[in-house]
Amino acid sequence: MTSWLHEQRVEAVHAVMRASGAQTVLDLGCGEGDLLVRLLAEPRIERIVGIDICPNALARLRNRLAALEFEPLIDVELIHGSMTDATPAMANFDCAVLLEVIEHVDPEQLSVLERAVFGIMQPAAVVITTPNADFNPLLGVPQRRFRHPDHRFEWGRAKFRRWTQGVADRNGYRVACSDVAGYHPVLGGASQMANFERSAAFDGGEYVRVSNH
Repeated sequence: MTSWLHEQRVEAVHAVMRASGAQTVLDLGCGEGDLLVRLLAEPRIERIVGIDICPNALARLRNRLAALEFEPLIDVELIHGSMTDATPAMANFDCAVLLEVIEHVDPEQLSVLERAVFGIMQPAAVVITTPNADFNPLLGVPQRRFRHPDHRFEWGRAKFRRWTQGVADRNGYRVACSDVAGYHPVLGGASQMANFERSAAFDGGEYVRVSNH
């Protein structure tokens, strides 16, 4: 059963996707397709590629797609594999989404993930959500514990913003962060979201100076 918090996260990302006008989408760590299935109803989207390391989750997603009451007009491809094993075929999509995914990655592998997504795939936009550890006390999560046993880390808002800004600076993107799934005036939301947009004035690892003359 989908929890209220999960529903809020999916809807927040869906709203961003709807507003972006993206036509091609990479759903990295797509799982059972809670976001992917919703995107099938977006008229602007022409292609979706879902990637997940779990074959059982992909099998359940295929069953969901087969049981749809309508025939999707969108080209959908599901890939069993790791999102860190990027290939040129995954490059230059309009948007890549990592919905509650990065916290399942070992911290020492985040640089590998960054290189794959921002260095090789290089989508025009990237949307990342992850739990907000600042909010954990309101959920009854004990100190030094994570919300899920498979989580490798959970960050508060300050650390998430530092990481996302570093990723943006290193790879030529602009980034804006926001709270997701509720809002507390001090602790923020249950999750947090970063919206990255690739800068046109960035090429080959360095910023290109754009003349106004």
